[in-house]
Amino acid sequence: MDLFEYQAKELFAKHGVPGTAGSVTETAAEALAIAQKIGSAVMVKAQVKTGGRGKAGGVKFAATPEDALSHAEDILGLDIKGHIVKKLLIAEASDIAEEYYISFLLDRANRDYLAMCSVEGGMEIEEVAATKPDRLARISIDPVAGVDVAKAREIAEAGHLPAEVLDAAAITIAKLWEVFVEEDALLVEVNPLVRTPADQILALDGKVTLDGNADFRHPDHAEFADKDATDPLELKAKENDLNYVKLDGEVGVIGNGAGLVMSTLDVVAYAGELHGGVKPANFLDIGGGASADVMAAGLDVILGDEQVKSVFVNVFGGITACDAVANGIVGALDKLGSAASKPLVVRLDGNKVDEGRKILADANHPLVTLAETMDEGADKAAELASK
Repeated sequence: MDLFEYQAKELFAKHGVPGTAGSVTETAAEALAIAQKIGSAVMVKAQVKTGGRGKAGGVKFAATPEDALSHAEDILGLDIKGHIVKKLLIAEASDIAEEYYISFLLDRANRDYLAMCSVEGGMEIEEVAATKPDRLARISIDPVAGVDVAKAREIAEAGHLPAEVLDAAAITIAKLWEVFVEEDALLVEVNPLVRTPADQILALDGKVTLDGNADFRHPDHAEFADKDATDPLELKAKENDLNYVKLDGEVGVIGNGAGLVMSTLDVVAYAGELHGGVKPANFLDIGGGASADVMAAGLDVILGDEQVKSVFVNVFGGITACDAVANGIVGALDKLGSAASKPLVVRLDGNKVDEGRKILADANHPLVTLAETMDEGADKAAELASK
């Protein structure tokens, strides 16, 4: 989960990373009030999850509260790379002597953690890497040893930070590592990390990506979710612990196991070419538990998608046998009642497949069509969706 800047700085403050005072708002009038409360020059900063805010006019210096009001009125509603500005961070402006760059990230290619540091902050790091590669330090981090103040000082030295601020920078870098580890982040980045004329080190910006797989350890991270930008069907699926991703198609897909669901998407897309170009409408993995409640939750999400014209349930019985899956489907249809109004094609295979098919045949539900194979099921679901 990517965080807004103001959310990243909330985590920074939690771990003692020095920054500037500020508050977030959704109105220009409140921006004025925040600037008046701060009582000095402020920065008015668009809160969007993309880079290039400054170049797009989304970051403005305000010498007075009236300037903050004017800038807030201009920035709210601004389109920055397809992101509409709905929130602003009004933060105390800081005197800047120099700008640096620091980040910690998961290096998937090398199965390691990586620190990146540069004295060339305040510009896009891709530009630094391309034009001044010798100024960007890349330092592998031992996950067991981590980053203490001594290691943080090494990182700062490798990034060519001046000797006068190495000690202060090391303390801040070590605290950013603490954010990275304790908050289960995939990325923690500060650009710029600034040196003030008094040789203080401040995090004036912040970018954080949290690992969703660690949500169970951080129930407080739920408050960071950007519900306004999340599809309501995906929100409903998440509330029911379903692995769901909405796609742009007409055939709803339910399967058990990510590999099987991915294969089903391909087969449905291929079959859809023969039926007017229909496509899969979603990825939905119900995992190993295909109880009536789980199946009902999955069908409720898919049937709530107005684009869906048919549903393909493709399940391979393993630990959860096909008879349990079939009972889950029958129970889900009973539970949903009139809310279930679109045809279902069901393909079962694996453990207790015969028993599962018999349960569905005996139920004789008018919406359910049984298929022997995945190809047959995908073709039938595509056909029904095209009608």
